[in-house]
Amino acid sequence: MTALSAPSRPTAEQLRLPLERHAVGEAFVVSDSNAEAAAVLGRWPDGVAPVLALHGPAGSGKSRLAADWAERVGAAPLTGAEAALIDPQELEGRPVLLDDADQADDESLFHLINLAGSGGGALLMASRLAPRQWSVALPDLRSRLDAMRTVAVQAPDDAVLSAILRARFSERSITPADEVIDYLVRRLDRSGDAAATVVERLDALHRPVTRVLARQVLDAMDAG
Repeated sequence: MTALSAPSRPTAEQLRLPLERHAVGEAFVVSDSNAEAAAVLGRWPDGVAPVLALHGPAGSGKSRLAADWAERVGAAPLTGAEAALIDPQELEGRPVLLDDADQADDESLFHLINLAGSGGGALLMASRLAPRQWSVALPDLRSRLDAMRTVAVQAPDDAVLSAILRARFSERSITPADEVIDYLVRRLDRSGDAAATVVERLDALHRPVTRVLARQVLDAMDAG
């Protein structure tokens, strides 16, 4: 009888996740809400510590920034929940993007931080909360997180939210008037998710996108 071999551990390539994709030609809008993060990631890992934490609220654009960085440097993208599934040694000498980093277990996170210090290694950790707010049990990991370089992305300001709305409309071949965009910016929650939702609902009505229609949709969303 032939012995069964043990299941192999997933490799970095097997765990590779699809990076966030954006419409062709869609430029990332830099404004006061994200300028510092965009500048740091634009030059990192050159001249920056090998480990960096990027944090900000949902829909703030941090995933887009992180994905652009990962594409530029050829980073292996993982999520925090998957960190324990891979042998950290397989990532030695490689840049790594760890999304939802606060969801990684202590041991995996500690190993990834250590590996980032090896030649050619780098670790970008993205999460909603800053590392000092993460719940960890290992004292050594706690001290490293507290001392880590961090950069924040704020909720989208008017310029960024306006650009997100125009991009989401463009994906659906809709070109609303400027007054519609301005009205939506004044009424919407400050997140990319909110912008995507209202554009989807407006498109589903199959009617010209006017300010009156935008008000009706937003009123319905508020009531719901």
